[in-house]
Amino acid sequence: MPREYIYKPNGEVPPGEQLPEGLRRIAVGVEYCGARLHGFQKQKSAAETVQAHLERALSSIAAEPVTLVCAGRTDAGVHATGQVIHFDTRAVRPPRAWVQGVNTQLPDAVRVHWAREVPAQFHARFSARARSYRYLIHSAPTRSAQAAAEVTWTQHPLDLQAMRDGARYLLGRHDFTSFRASQCQAKSPVREVTRLDIARVGQLIVLEVSANAFLHHMVRNITGVLMAVGRGERMPQWVGEVLDCRDRTVGGVTAPPYGLYLVDVQYPAEFELPESEPGPLLVPLPLGQLPR
Repeated sequence: MPREYIYKPNGEVPPGEQLPEGLRRIAVGVEYCGARLHGFQKQKSAAETVQAHLERALSSIAAEPVTLVCAGRTDAGVHATGQVIHFDTRAVRPPRAWVQGVNTQLPDAVRVHWAREVPAQFHARFSARARSYRYLIHSAPTRSAQAAAEVTWTQHPLDLQAMRDGARYLLGRHDFTSFRASQCQAKSPVREVTRLDIARVGQLIVLEVSANAFLHHMVRNITGVLMAVGRGERMPQWVGEVLDCRDRTVGGVTAPPYGLYLVDVQYPAEFELPESEPGPLLVPLPLGQLPR
């Protein structure tokens, strides 16, 4: 016998059920620079988080307390151009209020780009079908002064073809235990990577990866392993050996957070969410169109 549905704020709503009368669900697209923020998730010990800033701004516009859920929590120093959140509210506001109005209440490091009312069955996290990240590496003898906190710098030359050869081992559905953080709380380490491209864009090396979902630190750990291959410290087949070991201790160093961007979250077409450019501005290219 099916369980009786009991509403929980911002929670999943089963098909056929609705939000309590007077409530509406709003989805929002968010961009942020994580350089001076302590990650996405709200913390008692740190006021400068994306969630804290957003909830404060949304509550001001709604004239009521607002809490939210995001598509994927990011760590301190990590950026996003395509983060998606949702919240439930009794406030009736036009979309421009949830965008322009909220932006007047936010610090420069956080911006809302779009907002729209969505069906009760939409959930920013659980409705997502795929997520994409870009990791930006500046490989040069001297660190740039212009983007020190927006890219990861290495003084070592990187062999892109070797990195591409190593990346092929990670495509498909695998147990990614070797690429998850020790504190990762995911129930299963199995993920399906559908794209892992590496290309030079201007002065940057860009790693673009898409999967059905990601483990904690998974992209940064993948990047760290591939950079070791690019530096010539390991052969490309070592990536496959690391994957097969299913042991994080063999995987090498976690790449820094600065170069990591959550750039896109894909949802079923029925929710009719806006299309947006993945970005960041340093990489003005659509997903899947990095130069070969």
